[in-house]
Amino acid sequence: MTRVALAFSGGLDTTVCVPLLEEEYGHDDVIGVTVDVGQPAEEFDEAEETAEALGLELHVVDAREEFAQLCLESVRANASYQGYPLGTALARPVIANAILEVAKERDCDAVAHGCTGKGNDQLRFEAIWRDSDLDVYAPVRELGLTREWEQEYAEEKDLPVEGGSGGDWSIDTNIWSRSIEGDELEDPNYVPPKEIYEWTAEPTGETEEIEITFENGYPVAVDGEEMGSVSLIEQLNELAGAYGVGRTDSMEDRMLGLKVRENYEHPAATTLLNAHEALEALVLTQEEREFKQLVDQRWSKKGYEGLVDAPLVDALEGFIAETQKRVTGTVTIRFEGGQARAVGRDSEYAAYSASHASFDTETVGSIEQEDATGVAKYHGFQRRLAKKAAQKAAGTELSADGGSEE
Repeated sequence: MTRVALAFSGGLDTTVCVPLLEEEYGHDDVIGVTVDVGQPAEEFDEAEETAEALGLELHVVDAREEFAQLCLESVRANASYQGYPLGTALARPVIANAILEVAKERDCDAVAHGCTGKGNDQLRFEAIWRDSDLDVYAPVRELGLTREWEQEYAEEKDLPVEGGSGGDWSIDTNIWSRSIEGDELEDPNYVPPKEIYEWTAEPTGETEEIEITFENGYPVAVDGEEMGSVSLIEQLNELAGAYGVGRTDSMEDRMLGLKVRENYEHPAATTLLNAHEALEALVLTQEEREFKQLVDQRWSKKGYEGLVDAPLVDALEGFIAETQKRVTGTVTIRFEGGQARAVGRDSEYAAYSASHASFDTETVGSIEQEDATGVAKYHGFQRRLAKKAAQKAAGTELSADGGSEE
């Protein structure tokens, strides 16, 4: 008997994959795997109800802690892609690994997903799975299925889906972000209605300040209360979301080269990233900050690709870990007008001297204001020489043509 483990959500795509894996791929047994990375409870209810109606063996894996820890690693790397925090991208390798583990435990011959051939998720799943000796199937992509075909097939087979609509939008939720796409949102000029948002309220004139504590670059407490990674993210989603923090409307360049319109909500992620960058600005030197921007950019790109276990990421994280030894302290964040702004920061490792920087002090130790005179004379010295040389060269060229240097 052959068996395949299917990434299963209970939605239209994965539901039609169950009989297709039997009919088109010749598998005797299909099992479903649903991985919890912070989706709403109703999604698990849907998956379980659909699996029961299909007679499908369903495994539910709790990966929230593992995913939350990866999200906090992304904070240390200030990770974002084209202006928004990485949520779906970081979740996919966690989900893929969990499915692979179940597949191995249940002696499966293959793994399968319901991703289309136009998105990023197919690549993120398969980057993990193709490290194994299991076959990899993608029925929606390989059979060229359209949503209309799937709806007709579901009706013909009397599959337990309500026409496959699932609402107007395609929504993916985890504890780090909520993405909304599809339908009229595919038009870049379409203004999203307020009802697409669930995590973020419309900004008002109200404000609130909170204090976030970091240790070695990891956020560990809110207003002095220490908590685990999952609880901390969930609490900040609620706190920041109430002030409209963390909305992004993006024209995103996917890995396949397609440009798509995506809307995101990410209150906790926005808050933590802003706080972390503010603390880094206090404790890191100018050179460290400038070089780390390059490191963070590369980490973010690999995170977007779903390749957080790549050798390059290991090397990048070596540098990140060294810099984060001093990223310990507190940051005061103010929620106001849909923003999460750092309005205060404190650390015993600050690379900052108030007495030296103050306009109100004339002499500090051996440093005096007039010491900068020599620096000012040399600053731009080569530029001045180069400009004179350029003027001279321009004059020479004119003379060679027989014209006046003037």
